[in-house]
Amino acid sequence: MSLKVTVTGDSPEAPYEQVRAQIADQARSGALPVGYKLPTVRGLAEELGLAANTVAKAYRALESDGVIETRGRNGTFVAAAGEAADREAAAAASAYAGRVHRLGLDHAAALAAVEDALRAAYGTDRP
Repeated sequence: MSLKVTVTGDSPEAPYEQVRAQIADQARSGALPVGYKLPTVRGLAEELGLAANTVAKAYRALESDGVIETRGRNGTFVAAAGEAADREAAAAASAYAGRVHRLGLDHAAALAAVEDALRAAYGTDRP
């Protein structure tokens, strides 16, 4: 098992987003197990031919999403991403439900708004 990240210049996604998405996918699929030590920001940046700030931005986003955790000088590791993602999704769903209720939307309208947002985020016609 090892981290496999490739960044392509012809991708519509920014390089930091390509790095973020690939690490997140590998962590969630189990290809990178909980506790796996990631390369340093500078190390991965050099390996990929990117600026250190680009990799740092990806790592910050991953840490914010609960996918990775930094343990000071010990390094950066894959966290128990599923649990953190589930908790964050539940909190976001609860906040959304409260907000649309206060706005006076009925259940069908609130659900339609979520389905539209998911289609936009995932780039699919399927809700």
